[in-house]
Amino acid sequence: MENVKVPYQGLEGLASLMARLRSPEGCPWDRKQTYSSLRRYIVEEAFELVEAIEAEDREGICEESGDLLLQVVFLAQLAREEESFTLEDVLEGIIEKLVVRHPHVFGDVIAETPEEVSRNWEIIKSRKRLEGAKDDSALAGVPRSLPALYRALRLQERAAKVGFDWEPGDEAVVLAKIQEEARELEEAVREGTRDQALLELGDLLFAVVNLARRLDLDPEDALQRSCGKFSRRFRRIEDSLKDEGRKMQDCSLAELDALWDQVKSQEGPGEAGTPRSS
Repeated sequence: MENVKVPYQGLEGLASLMARLRSPEGCPWDRKQTYSSLRRYIVEEAFELVEAIEAEDREGICEESGDLLLQVVFLAQLAREEESFTLEDVLEGIIEKLVVRHPHVFGDVIAETPEEVSRNWEIIKSRKRLEGAKDDSALAGVPRSLPALYRALRLQERAAKVGFDWEPGDEAVVLAKIQEEARELEEAVREGTRDQALLELGDLLFAVVNLARRLDLDPEDALQRSCGKFSRRFRRIEDSLKDEGRKMQDCSLAELDALWDQVKSQEGPGEAGTPRSS
C-alpha cells in the first residue's frame, strides 16, 4: 500500500478525498462522524503533534501535522454538507486574521520586539471580542476545554493585562500565597471534607501556575518534565529489582526510599533537564 498512487494532491485534493469518504459510496465510519465525535481525535492529534515536537522528530512532526490538518478538513466537510461554511471560508478567515493582527508588517504600526507584537496582538483580539459580543469580560474567549494548567495560565495572563496582578518583580508575595494555600489545604485535609480539600488543592495549583507565569516558565512543561523524571527513576528501580529477582511489592518503604535516593544520585547533570530525557 505504501507505493499506491492516489489521484488526490494538495489541500484541494485532501478536501476532495474527504468529500468522497463522506459520500454514500464512501466509508461507513467517516459518514457516521459528527462535530462532537471528532473532538477526542482533534485533542489526541494535537497532543501527538506536541509529543513529536518535544522529541525533535521531524518525520513525526510532518506526519502528525497531516493528521491534525485532516481534522480541520473533516470539520469543514461536515460544515459544507450542512451549508454553514466551507474550507475556503476557513482559509479566508485565517488569512484575514493574520493580516489584521500584523499591522507592523502590513500597515504602519511599529513593533520591533516580540513583546510589542504580542501586546498589539492582544489589543486587536480584545477589540474583536468586543464587537457585538455578549460577554465583554477580559476573560472572554479562554476555552473551558483547555487543559487545566494552560487554562489557569491564560486566565491569569488576561487578568494581568488589565492590571489585576501583583507588582512586577515581587515574587515573594506569590511564594507567600503558595504557602498560604498549602496551609489551607493541610487544614482541609486534616479537618475538612473531601470537597473542601478538592477546592483548596485547586487553589494551590492555581497559585503555583501564577508563579510560573511571573517567572516566564511553562507550567505544563515543568510538570511534564517532573513526570518524565519520576517515570525514569521508577523504571530504573523496577529494573534493579528485576535483576535481583524481586518486585516492588517485596520491599519495605525504607528499602524503596533508599533505592530512589540511589537512582537519583546516579543521574547525570543533564538527565533531568529536557523533556526528551523521560
